[in-house]
Amino acid sequence: MPADTRERQQPNHASPPVVPPIGARTTYALQRLLRPNPAWRSLARWLERHRRPYRAFTAAEATVKSSLFGCKMCGQCALPATGYACPMTCPKEMRNGPCGGVRADGTCEVFPGVQCVWVAAFERCERSGRVGDLDLLHHPIDQRSRGQSSWVNYWQGRDDDLWGPP
Repeated sequence: MPADTRERQQPNHASPPVVPPIGARTTYALQRLLRPNPAWRSLARWLERHRRPYRAFTAAEATVKSSLFGCKMCGQCALPATGYACPMTCPKEMRNGPCGGVRADGTCEVFPGVQCVWVAAFERCERSGRVGDLDLLHHPIDQRSRGQSSWVNYWQGRDDDLWGPP
């Protein structure tokens, strides 16, 4: 099959990588506000005990994070370690760096003309002085967490071992 034909073919389930519309400094400031503390942990425990509010909270989280980051609600958020450019928006769901198909201009091989999410992550980390975050090794997604609130999981300490030293 000619290369130009292969490049135009996209997996049926794939959507283009998402470059967040808000700056990295803003997202890191929000991260400081949402850092686990007794109030957030208490809210998380309450939400887990009450099914309807938990579902409403998770739906609101999905709406906000989907519009800002292209969130797929994996339940194990890597945003704090990737400059708030979600690696799950990579059509290949590459969690530990770009695939070998990133073009010389930094665009995605699956979606030509769209910036690779890992190029966006690097640029955002670089502007924020957090390039070292990209050296962290991201553990595979536990598929049982899909659809769960990653905020609740974060506040409950379930995200503490999502990434580690390379």
